Amino acid sequence: MPIHNPTEPDHPEPVENAETNQEKSSGGPEPVWTYRGYQLRGSEFTTAMVHLFRAEVQRANVWRQRLDTTTNWAVITTGALLTFVFGTSETPHLVILINLLLVTIFLIIEGRRYRYYELWSYRVRLMETDFFAPMLVPPFHPSPEWAEALAENLLHPQFPISSLEALGRRLRRNYLWIYSIIAFAWLVHVWWKPVPAVTWQQFVANASFLGIQGGVTLSVGAIIITVFVIVAITTARLQQAAGEILPRFGDTNIPVGTSGQTSTGSDPHAWFRPTHRRKQLMILIITDQAQLVTDRVLKDMRRGVTALQGTGMYTGQAHTVLLCALTVTEIPQLRQLISEVDPNAFVIVSPAQEIFGRGFMPLAKED
Repeated sequence: MPIHNPTEPDHPEPVENAETNQEKSSGGPEPVWTYRGYQLRGSEFTTAMVHLFRAEVQRANVWRQRLDTTTNWAVITTGALLTFVFGTSETPHLVILINLLLVTIFLIIEGRRYRYYELWSYRVRLMETDFFAPMLVPPFHPSPEWAEALAENLLHPQFPISSLEALGRRLRRNYLWIYSIIAFAWLVHVWWKPVPAVTWQQFVANASFLGIQGGVTLSVGAIIITVFVIVAITTARLQQAAGEILPRFGDTNIPVGTSGQTSTGSDPHAWFRPTHRRKQLMILIITDQAQLVTDRVLKDMRRGVTALQGTGMYTGQAHTVLLCALTVTEIPQLRQLISEVDPNAFVIVSPAQEIFGRGFMPLAKED
C-alpha cells in the first residue's frame, strides 16, 4: 500500500535507492515515505497517524465530559429551585432570579468548553473521513486538502466554531429546556401564591417583587424568554463546525469554515473541511553560493528554485538571486539551511496572494 506525501502532494517523488528497488522487486516492505529529512515506511506513517487519532479522541472525550458536567450543574440547581417554588416558601422570586443567573453562567461556560471540544472533534473527523475511510476504498490516497487542513490546525490551532454558534447549539440542545422549566415554575408560582389568581389583575399583582410592579416583572420575564428563543433560532443556520453528526452529503449547500464557500455533496470528502491553505510566501535569496543553496533546497526541502542574475548597485558586484515559493511553515527550515551554507546571504520573504503549480494549488481549474 504506497503512501503518497500527504503534506506536499505535488512534490516530485522521492528518489529511490538500491534498497528500495530491491524491496519492490522482492515484494518486501513498501517504499520509504520521505519528507524534510524524515524517512518513514507506509506502516510507520500509518502507526503515527493511529497514535495521533487516539490522542485526539482522548482530548475530545475529556472536553465532552466537561460539557456534561456544566449541564449537570444546571439541572441540579433547577431541581433545587422546584423545591422552593412548590414548597412552603412564600417569596421564591429571589431564588428564581439567582437560579436564572446561575444557569446562564453555566451556559456561557459550556459554550466556551464546546469550542474546545469542537477543536479536538474537528481533527478526529478529518482523520476519520479523509484518512481512515479511504483505506476501506482502495486505492488509498489521502486527500491533499485534508493534509493541509490538518497540518494548519496542528501548527496554528483555531476554534472552528464561533462563540455565538457554540452558545446557540448548547442552548437548543440542552438549556432551552431548562429555561422553559424555570419559566414554567415561575409562572406557576405567580399564579398560585400568595393566593390563587382568578383574574388577570390578581395575576399581575402576584408578580410584584421587591417593590417592583407586577407588570414590569412580567415584561422583563417575557423579554428574557424572547431573547433566548431568538438566539436559539438565529444561530440554527450557523454551521461553521461539523458538530457530532451533521449532514455531509446531499443537495444542501452548507457554509464551510470562515471562507463562506459551500459544499454540495459532490465532494467525496468531509464538507466541513476548510478551504484555506497555509500562508504562501515568495522568497528571494541573494547569495554568492547559489549552487550550494540550490542543492540543499532541492534535496532537503524538495522545493523548486529559479536562478536570476542581479547586480548590487552599491558595490557594482554581480550576485545570483534565487527565487523560491514556500509555505509559512517551511521558513524556519530555510533559514537554518541558508545559515549553514552561506551566512552572508540576504533573504527577502514576501507574502504571495496565490501560488499555482507543482507543489501548490493546481494551475488548471478543477471541475
